[in-house]
Amino acid sequence: MPFLRLFYNLLYLPILIALVPWLIWRMLKRGKYRHKFGQRFAIYSQRVRTRLQCGGWIWVHAVSVGEVLIAMKLIRRLKERDPSRTFVLSTTTSTGFVLACEQRSEWLEAIYHPLDFIWFTRRAIRLIKPSALVLIEAEVWPNLVAGIRATGARGLLANARLSPRSERRFRKFRAFTGPVFNQLDTLCLPDPEDIARWKNLGVREDKLCVTGSIKFDDALATKSESKNFVSLLATLGISESAPVFLGASTHAGEELLLAQVCRRLRQTHPGLLFISVPRHVERTPEIRAALEKIGLTVALRSEIPNSKARNPDVLLVDSTGELRHWYACAQVVFVGKSLLAKGGQNPAEPITAGRAVIVGPNMQNFDLLVRQLVRAQGLIQIPDEAALEREASRLLSDPTARASLVEHGQAIIASHRGATDRTCDAIAALTQSA
Repeated sequence: MPFLRLFYNLLYLPILIALVPWLIWRMLKRGKYRHKFGQRFAIYSQRVRTRLQCGGWIWVHAVSVGEVLIAMKLIRRLKERDPSRTFVLSTTTSTGFVLACEQRSEWLEAIYHPLDFIWFTRRAIRLIKPSALVLIEAEVWPNLVAGIRATGARGLLANARLSPRSERRFRKFRAFTGPVFNQLDTLCLPDPEDIARWKNLGVREDKLCVTGSIKFDDALATKSESKNFVSLLATLGISESAPVFLGASTHAGEELLLAQVCRRLRQTHPGLLFISVPRHVERTPEIRAALEKIGLTVALRSEIPNSKARNPDVLLVDSTGELRHWYACAQVVFVGKSLLAKGGQNPAEPITAGRAVIVGPNMQNFDLLVRQLVRAQGLIQIPDEAALEREASRLLSDPTARASLVEHGQAIIASHRGATDRTCDAIAALTQSA
């Protein structure tokens, strides 16, 4: 393992140097990475250093918005169990960091995750002095994991996600990835079927623990909170009975495709509103321009309740952390990154919210769950745009079909109930034995 880490760091450094011009270009063009740029090299302000120097934190790392939401469910539950606990929540993306900062308190500090080069991870670990490391889903970094283990702290991978693509890649480098994963003390798996897949990567069976998926455990928003979002539509002149189609966590090109589908559907479903919630809000200007170019009226979420638009064709949600509330406004939800991009986003959230869900063919990140849902008739997976339009029209016209889809889907999701508590049990066991 020391030799492999040496090779990893020798390879990492020239790649990092080569990427510096690209990082600077991204900063200048789109503003990415500019905010608190030094934190990515474990360079922190005096306030953060003073705050963290007491040590003993549970370090939770979540790459972006979806993972931060999972992390906060875990953190809140752990805090309820033991009020003395304190947490550092690190993220990689700017949107994830904004959401994490909203949770900042006297017992939770938010930082950007340092790049996984040995100098940076060592500096961060020395400052934070974590009592345990909790990684969310797929964020296993060799230097971070080895550095934590060297201090005697314990490490856990929560909601351990292994997409088919990642599994193929990890198998090719099993001699390296196996030892990295085995540096962790526990991997919390969403489903029993995952055990064999992780073992095939060289992970020891005694480290594998089936907890269910935190993503699919409990509703993410209360009805009273979501009701407030339904009322926001009235400020745009949209009737409470108007049909609504929502595009959730969409990626480049999907917003325009869905908007064109909705424009055609308006012929048979008058007053249909398309709510677009892109995965990356920084794309809002280009999405708005593309939609207005084809003649659609667009209202921005940030302009409510002062928007001048009335009865718009599209409501473009240019805010973060609100997607779970907007589900309450829709009859049918399309889950993005599945038609014109690969991987897919979480289909369980809208199902839990009681909405009929359609996904595209590329749901690799949720392959097992989607197969279970399709078999149970709890979700519709379509191959192309024509099928999307056909199924969306059918569901918008048939409340009984929507209710049946939701009922079957929620039955599958219910099998994961209690995953948060089971994962907290695993974390507590590590910290008690440390």
